[in-house]
Amino acid sequence: MNAPPPRYLVPFHPKQIPHFFTDILIVGTGLAGLRAAVAVDPKLSVLVLTKDRIDESASSYAQGGIAGVLDADDTFDAHVADTLTAGGTLCDREVVSMVVREAPERINELIRWGTNFDLRSGVLELGREGGHSCSRIAHAMGDATGREIMRAMICWISRLRNVQVRQHTFTLDLLTHDGQCCGALVNDRQYGLALVWAKQTILCSGGTGQIYRESTNPQVATGDGHAMAFRAGVELRDMEFVQFHPTVLYIAGSSRSLMTEALRGEGACLVDRAGYRFMSDYDPRGELAPRDVVAQAIVTQMEKTAHPCVYLDMTHLDPQFVKNRFPGIVAKCLEFGIDITTDLIPVRPGAHYMMGGITVDSWGRSSLPGLWAAGEVTSTGLHGANRLASNSLLEALVFGTRAGRAATEAAYQTDDAFRALPLENSPVDQPRKSLDLADIRNSLTSLMWRDVGVRRCADRMGHAVEMIDRWCRYVLVRQFAEPYGWELQNLLTVARLIVRSALERQESRGVHFRTDFPELDNQRWNRHLTVRAGGTER
Repeated sequence: MNAPPPRYLVPFHPKQIPHFFTDILIVGTGLAGLRAAVAVDPKLSVLVLTKDRIDESASSYAQGGIAGVLDADDTFDAHVADTLTAGGTLCDREVVSMVVREAPERINELIRWGTNFDLRSGVLELGREGGHSCSRIAHAMGDATGREIMRAMICWISRLRNVQVRQHTFTLDLLTHDGQCCGALVNDRQYGLALVWAKQTILCSGGTGQIYRESTNPQVATGDGHAMAFRAGVELRDMEFVQFHPTVLYIAGSSRSLMTEALRGEGACLVDRAGYRFMSDYDPRGELAPRDVVAQAIVTQMEKTAHPCVYLDMTHLDPQFVKNRFPGIVAKCLEFGIDITTDLIPVRPGAHYMMGGITVDSWGRSSLPGLWAAGEVTSTGLHGANRLASNSLLEALVFGTRAGRAATEAAYQTDDAFRALPLENSPVDQPRKSLDLADIRNSLTSLMWRDVGVRRCADRMGHAVEMIDRWCRYVLVRQFAEPYGWELQNLLTVARLIVRSALERQESRGVHFRTDFPELDNQRWNRHLTVRAGGTER
């Protein structure tokens, strides 16, 4: 990838494809995207696009819950302090305080809109997770919080007459003209390629977990938003900070299902192959240490015991309580013959959450005029170098709301004379020999897991850069006609950004652990790394 990637993934000409116009374009139907749509003034038209079904997003798979100060014994200062402790000095204290203080109002909105959080004696039943100093996690259906929140949000969105949702519509690239974002190039299942022109665009496209072989993320998490923003010249930052969830179900033949942090919050222990409870050897907080600490401890213990996983032990807990609190996990494990009330659960870390992304301010404003962003596609300053458990749905709510409101205000200040612009992308000569895209993708995800995973060093990452650059040279120059090819191009683009940033940060901080630079180095590296098309900025 010595040459810059093509500006647009596919050829198009404005006289040959359909055009659509909307006041606000939103890409993504996770919690951030739907909350942004609700926040837009009802007088404005909103078009929301998703490449899959409306309910297929990382938000729908969230198990643990959503964090917020919802109890009289809790305080905003405590939630802020816990977030800063987990994320370190790369957190933006003002952003953390803003998100924490807006949390109760945003969560209560969900309740008013029909979300059925779990109650005990008529009040919210609050759980505790790693890194939190008290119980402040609102959850639903035991361990299906995301599914219940998204059910309620989808129902609420369906009532909004100004909002149109188009499913199975792949957003390929952002349209830019005279230094502004003016919409997106999409591939619609009904119309094929089309140009969507918008006064303001909000990118809520989710994360990048499918870059790794071991991941809790759904198949749709291929970094499309990160890649299209990069191609459009948008600033991204913190791309080296990929969070690996400590406890992912590890069974041959199974999907890498998340074993929520709430299991440990309710008393589950981590033991190795010999049954030894090891977390106190690594951190006085034991199983409730932040995720980066627990993930590193698990990897170390796996190495000590020469075993491919460790185990979650819940056998000492009341069986009926476990079944009531975690019905989804009980059912998932039973598919593989594991009764979590009597058996150990095999787990190991897996890629879970991307802290890096589009640099945005406290209103979701990106470096490209006309483009806003919210959710996992962004770097807001909330998470720093390590996200605190159950702060992700909260960030999606708060920044989705703010981006929707800010984009509304900007749309009212934009000329109402819609028109198509003379943008086009010419076809290029294509190599005659076809590529085995599945083989390249499998090779990429294995490479990233092996060389740019929980533990990193210069030699392994240097090898990863060489391989990714080689693949980029003959994959990115092609113009594919279907989503699998576009996703591979996006995965390669984002993988290269992750590796390059991880190579540059010569220290260990949060989720970024370098075996060749194992210490924190605030003197040199207490700063963000930003990237744009054309190079890395310090």
